[in-house]
Amino acid sequence: MTTTVSGALREALKLAMKQDSSVFVMGEDVGAYGGIYNVTRGLMKEFGELRVLDTPMAEITIVGAGVGSAVAGMRPVVELMYADFIPITMDQIINNAAKYYYLSGCKTPVPLVIRANFGTGKAEGAHQSQTAEGWFMNIPGLKVVMPSNPQDAFGLLLGSIRDNNPVLFLEHKLLYGEKGELDPDAQPINLSEAKICKVGSDLTVVSCGLMLRRALQAAEEMEQEAISVEVIDLRTIKPFDAETVCESLGKTGLLMTVEENPYEGGWGALVVDTVVSQMFYDLKAPPLRIASTDTPLPAAPSLEGAMVPSVADIKSAIRRSDNGSSGSPGGVSGSRKTSTIRK
Repeated sequence: MTTTVSGALREALKLAMKQDSSVFVMGEDVGAYGGIYNVTRGLMKEFGELRVLDTPMAEITIVGAGVGSAVAGMRPVVELMYADFIPITMDQIINNAAKYYYLSGCKTPVPLVIRANFGTGKAEGAHQSQTAEGWFMNIPGLKVVMPSNPQDAFGLLLGSIRDNNPVLFLEHKLLYGEKGELDPDAQPINLSEAKICKVGSDLTVVSCGLMLRRALQAAEEMEQEAISVEVIDLRTIKPFDAETVCESLGKTGLLMTVEENPYEGGWGALVVDTVVSQMFYDLKAPPLRIASTDTPLPAAPSLEGAMVPSVADIKSAIRRSDNGSSGSPGGVSGSRKTSTIRK
């Protein structure tokens, strides 16, 4: 069947709720309204108000209720309207959800999924366009997932719901309408399992989410310049599939990461560190990280577009990497950008 990312997520929720009565959904406007991107459309009518719960606008309470119900044996799927609102819930996520299994002496799992849309592309400003994955890279006990197409959205959400750990499931707002084929009988995808989306021999590009789509487009266009790029979709950012990345690097000898995060503290740093520590003598040149600038996001579309990696930026970086020159790290074009931090 052909569907969108939004439709694939809805199919995954339906399947999970049919198969397991402990699975339920709650969040702001997820019931009668169906969610701001229609992911939960029709679920309340099908499963009732006790399994699809509309909540007040109180994110810390929503996540806290999710933690409590997960500890009590349920498998809640909590939706936050925007990932930008996650900081309100930090205490519940970091000090409760992520730590409870450890603090219980490994007796009580927390099978909680927190869904949230994120990202640039709609020029919604500094409070509704941020990427959130970098905030959670050093939180033990928490997994971070980011799909880039309908089939992966379906499989990864099923895998997240069945996982006994708390999972932050990030959905890029520009990908909800992305169309693709969906096999509704496909098995859940194991978390921390990356996927090679395009085979190549000259350079390994690692990405996820919207940036994965741009990296794939750039890689396809670089074939016209006789540069063969292998593109890897991490899918799960934490923990990430280091084995697949290192195997690819062993073939290409060159590495580039592309992320929507600001440069400082982005997940690309962990990928590069892991590769350098394990595959140093296989590298033909220093790895290159392509990321957004270390600046709050503006509401002006032209300014937002200049701060986030584009297909042209990725192609330019691929040329530099293929020539064996990585340049200085940081920013959308591989050179340090000016931030708004006062010195």
